[in-house]
Amino acid sequence: MTKTRILLADDHSVLRSGLKMLLNAQDDLSVVGEATNGQEALSATRDLAPDLLILDITMPKTDGLQVLRQVKRAHPNVRVLVLTMHEEEGYLRRALEAGAAGYCPKSAADAELISAIRAVMRGNVYIHPSHAKILIDKMIPSAHASSASSAELSERERAVLKLVALGHTNQDIADQLSLSVKTVESYRARGMEKLGLTSRAALVRYAIQEGWMVEE
Repeated sequence: MTKTRILLADDHSVLRSGLKMLLNAQDDLSVVGEATNGQEALSATRDLAPDLLILDITMPKTDGLQVLRQVKRAHPNVRVLVLTMHEEEGYLRRALEAGAAGYCPKSAADAELISAIRAVMRGNVYIHPSHAKILIDKMIPSAHASSASSAELSERERAVLKLVALGHTNQDIADQLSLSVKTVESYRARGMEKLGLTSRAALVRYAIQEGWMVEE
């Protein structure tokens, strides 16, 4: 069995130790490295090329959200699961917009975290139920405010936007749909314009409402 290679980035050694024991006890997961601050997280991601980075938001030296943005720019195939104590919608929104594939509270760092990791590695976006309620409460008025609907999208536009919402890169989408990256970018831009959406976070909120967030 091929194991998911995980990098842990959190400045609390006790939490890292507990997570490492929890994750290494799973047959399909393996912690390959640890980082105690944002700069270490960036270096370790570059050196270890993990499949998944589990990242705290509040990190010394470089803020976790900055780490997330830099990782997704430099290593788009590395999936990032944010594990945080922050419950506010603003942090959740910014993490999703920056490219996080999941957002999980530290209070759920047990069996729920295992479920989150497996969902993210299947290609889904994971949002803990407590955070999902916050997100849905915020997104429903704005989603209904748009006069457009997914029915106005072409089949290709819908397919591309769904994969974008699920966290796939333009190159991933091009490979899956047998398109060029330029064509993917064109479908993405045209679909976003039709829906009146201007960011990935807004697209994720829309996708949740439309029931797109499970890969077929």
